Parts: sequence; structure tokens; C-alpha cells
Amino acid sequence: MNPSRIFIERPVATTLLMLALLISGILAYRLLPVASLPEVEYPTIQVKTLYPGASPEVINAMITAPLESQLGKIAGLDEMSSSSAGGASVITLRFSLQSSLGIAEQGVQAAINTASNLLPSDLPSQPIYSKVNPADVAVLTLAVTSDALPLPKVQDLVDTRIAQKIAQISGVGMVSISGGQKPAVRISANSTALASYGLSWNPYARQSPPIISMAPRVVSMALRAQPPLMPMTRCAVRRNTAT
Repeated sequence: MNPSRIFIERPVATTLLMLALLISGILAYRLLPVASLPEVEYPTIQVKTLYPGASPEVINAMITAPLESQLGKIAGLDEMSSSSAGGASVITLRFSLQSSLGIAEQGVQAAINTASNLLPSDLPSQPIYSKVNPADVAVLTLAVTSDALPLPKVQDLVDTRIAQKIAQISGVGMVSISGGQKPAVRISANSTALASYGLSWNPYARQSPPIISMAPRVVSMALRAQPPLMPMTRCAVRRNTAT
């Protein structure tokens, strides 16, 4: 039996059927939902550098600016944003959808290596980078308070014990802590006395910046899983996304 014979012998019915399918398709297309904010995962890499005790101004001048000058040369980079806070610099790089994240990582590593000579020599560790998804939201927030311990002690406890334990849980991709207070030293130089000895502050400012960094009286810990005015610690957990 020839299936096409039925349609050949009934041209009017065939035409009406095709018109019905066409009209149904047009109506269905017009009724399709359109997301005003579609979920698009851009290749995004975050570069974080820690410099305890440095003020935001020092962080921006000595760490963020040198890194930006090198990271901005990476091919395929669409957008670069940075945040310089007390003791930390965070640079977020967003690449085009056509860019390969593996190649982008290589470019980021090469840029960090090139900029390492421009960074302070007393950095506790080299800048680290990680793949992030800006659309991710925290899936867990923890708060730690204490009536007996001072806030710097609470933050140290969260940083060295609680965060380390949570990071070892299966599926947790990132744990970040913010807020709180860290010990810092303010150095006030007497320019007249230094000049009498033939010294100037500039050679020492790079190693010991004359700043004091006081963070808010809140400690927050952001925790991401793979894909803050009282002594308090907050923890945010993010879900893992399969790749």
C-alpha cells in the first residue's frame, strides 16, 4: 500500500490538513514563553589575591592595577570587573560564549605569571583563579556568634576550623568568608626624622604600607557547592553544576 496515494487522491483534504498544521504552528509559536532574563552561562573566571593588613587603596594600586593590565590582554575577554577591599583583591573575567574555558584558563595563568614581578614580594600566596558562575546563588548561609570571644578570634576560628571542615564535604565547591576584623598595624612615619638619616618612606612603603584595615563587625562565609554588628559569621553554600 502506497501511503502517499491517499493524499494524492484527496487534494482538497490534503490542502486543508496542511493549512491546519501551518496555522497550529503559527499559533503555537506566538504562545511560546520568552524569558526576559534567560539563564546563559558565560565562561567566567575569578582571580583572588590576599594581602592581609593592606587597605583598599594599597590593594588597588599594588595588586589590582598590575593584574588588570595583564589580564586585559587575554584574547576573547568581553568584560572585566574588580573589587579591592581590605586585604583582598577580586577580579572577575567574563569571556565570550565562543571562547574555550580551557584556553581562557591558560591565558589567565600566563597573565598572572607575567604580573608576578609587579606584585608585592611579601604576598602570603600567589593569586589564585577559579571558574565561577555569576548566576549561582548561595544555597546555605551560616552565622556564628560568641558572647565570650572577640570578633577577630571568632573569624580566626571560622577560617581555620569551620570553613576547612565544610570545604571537605562532598559536593562543596567553594567556601568564602567575608566581614569580621583582622589585626592590622598603622605605621606613622616621621618624614623629618627619616630625612635627617638620609632615608625616605618610599623604599619601605611597598613592603610595609602605612595602613590599618578595619573590616565591618560582621563575618560572612560564602559556601558554594559544585556544578554579618555583632561577632557573627555567615556562610553561603552554592550548588554544584554538572559539566
